[in-house]
Amino acid sequence: MQLKNIKEITAYAVFLLQVINWAAAGRGFGPGEQDWNYVEVRKGAHLFYWLHYTTAKVSSFYERPLVIWLQGGPGVASTGCGCFEQLGPIDIEGQPRASNWVQHMNVLFIDSPVGTGFSYVESFGEYALNNKQIALDLVTLMSDFLRSHPEFQRVPLHIFSESYGGKMAPEFALELHLAQQRGEVQCQLKSVVVGNPFISPLDTILSYAPYLLQMGIVDHDGYKNLSRATFEFSRLVSAGDMRQAVDQDEQIQELIMEITENVFVYNTQRRFHVDDVYHYGDSPKLSDFMVNNVTKALNLTHMSKWTAFNSLVFFGLGIDVVKPAIDIVTRLLDETPIRVGIFSGVLDIICATPGTVNWIDRMSWRSKQSYVDATRRPIRIDGFLEGYEKQGGNFSMFWVLRSGHSVQVDNPVAMSHILREFTNYG
Repeated sequence: MQLKNIKEITAYAVFLLQVINWAAAGRGFGPGEQDWNYVEVRKGAHLFYWLHYTTAKVSSFYERPLVIWLQGGPGVASTGCGCFEQLGPIDIEGQPRASNWVQHMNVLFIDSPVGTGFSYVESFGEYALNNKQIALDLVTLMSDFLRSHPEFQRVPLHIFSESYGGKMAPEFALELHLAQQRGEVQCQLKSVVVGNPFISPLDTILSYAPYLLQMGIVDHDGYKNLSRATFEFSRLVSAGDMRQAVDQDEQIQELIMEITENVFVYNTQRRFHVDDVYHYGDSPKLSDFMVNNVTKALNLTHMSKWTAFNSLVFFGLGIDVVKPAIDIVTRLLDETPIRVGIFSGVLDIICATPGTVNWIDRMSWRSKQSYVDATRRPIRIDGFLEGYEKQGGNFSMFWVLRSGHSVQVDNPVAMSHILREFTNYG
């Protein structure tokens, strides 16, 4: 075949890119091209990823950034809760999601830590024992992923997460950056952006009582009872009795439900029927959908059964659950060029905004003064106020109105603004 002019050469190059796109991708579940696989990150410990190539009208998938999504829990599955309940192209009713992220960018859902979702361990001893191990496992997965998908080595990479995923993501970002500096990984990591993160459990839990009082959800008696319980948590943390602190945290959650008559803790303004039962990312309907539909479509029926929430993942982490990770965020800001973003739905109790603001105010980093001096601006879209933002010193904070624990579900318009701010969809 002979190409006679520059237009023919260009057209042929575009054709080849399209062929490469189709060759790299496959049919999975739902619209668009997909790829999925397991990576043995440690002997007997296997992480699962599910890549959704963007459905945007582009000549090459690699024109758009790659966003990693990490779920919370710890132990809630990104492939279930993240993909089908929050931001994937379709929901579990098979209906298209207008606000899905795949229409703009490539999205990589990772079931982390090991033992979550499709990820599995061969023995109990392989569960992650701390946040550092989770981060290193994720780096090992990405090293394998980028070797098998080398085109993504040159694509802007962003890590997004929520809840306990917001505690995992910063350390993952730091370890990925360090691995890149050592020449072990080739990637273009640009930002880590976390929603309603459990980065400082103490700040979060101490904010419960005043927040609920100010919201009118508890009265002064409820405030006093809850304050006593959260003060005990603080005392245990200060004494270094972290195992008892984990138990106290569980008792505090139960006390909130008792005092508030089961207010919906993930969004205080959502109507919630007295007979309704909700567990974050862990509904029988979702589990049935994943096991009976997605597992078959991905040809994973011979693998370990998909798990919506694996409590062994949570208990395996032990005291690390209530340890802070503020120092990791500080290191990202001081030691790397990576942008750091926090977004917080103001109606959340579990990771309440006041607690997040408190640890940010106390955090110190080299360029903090530029953040302190910055003006907090309104996020106004099509004339409507969706929240506020403040940016400086490579750090950004977003307060999101009309949303709780999962901003991407409660206020997708504001979430779209945040996505565009960091990725620009390109």
